[in-house]
Amino acid sequence: MSNGTAYITGSCVIRQHQVYNNGVLRWQDTPGTALPEFLRNGYDHFSGQYPKFHKMDHLSRLGWLAAEVLLQAAEVEDHLPGQVAIVLSNRSTSLDTDARYYNTVKDIPSPALFVYTLPNIVIGEICIRHGFKGEHAFFTTEGFDAELVRSYAQLLLDTNAATACICGWVEVMDGAYEAALYFAERREVSGAPLFTVENVKKIYAGNMR
Repeated sequence: MSNGTAYITGSCVIRQHQVYNNGVLRWQDTPGTALPEFLRNGYDHFSGQYPKFHKMDHLSRLGWLAAEVLLQAAEVEDHLPGQVAIVLSNRSTSLDTDARYYNTVKDIPSPALFVYTLPNIVIGEICIRHGFKGEHAFFTTEGFDAELVRSYAQLLLDTNAATACICGWVEVMDGAYEAALYFAERREVSGAPLFTVENVKKIYAGNMR
């Protein structure tokens, strides 16, 4: 068992065509840019070396991009692949993709879209990209529930099921989008805030560096 203490060692918030990493604006796109173009531009800016990105649905692209930014400065190599967990949530599950898939059924159903008609596929895409093999869960809630995600992730850390956890919110629906991810680790890192509900809420609100 751990000592019940964990720390938030990184964060990424994406909303309103802006990408924040650890509270600092890292990049922004032109206001009014359509979501598919914004995600493509963000991919080009932060990565640009993962062709599978272009096959993903919008939800997976957003979560993948947020994780890409989040983990660029994280010391992920200090954790075994099976010890990195992922706990995410959103409001609309995969309805954005479900609707687009349903529209293809009228003609020829799209297998490429059908693959993404479960919200947890975004977790799978992040795991494939980074080689993670730990526990994972995806919750659907009316709004961002800091206590739910934090308590589940803390349980994984406390029971040694994980030594680190990517947590947060990834929502896409009808062109509206928002992502807020944070990296929680069981080890203490100098200057890192405690993994508490209050600090998670600050990250989501954009009030924590």
